[in-house]
Amino acid sequence: MNLETLEFIIYPDGRVQEKVTGIVGSSCEEVTAAIEAELGVVISQKQTSEYYAQENTQSAKVNNQSAFSDW
Repeated sequence: MNLETLEFIIYPDGRVQEKVTGIVGSSCEEVTAAIEAELGVVISQKQTSEYYAQENTQSAKVNNQSAFSDW
């Protein structure tokens, strides 16, 4: 389980820099959409390597075979 963080830097001129870490893929856009709508106009976006990464999903298939001897 990854720690998801949102970091905001507010500059004296009113600009806000937002940095999202710990969220894989484009779901970070869903997480930040409401915040960005309240902050104002988004001037630029830069995706990190986490944006382009794919989530690791694990699945297991168990084959349970029983062999009986014909004694």
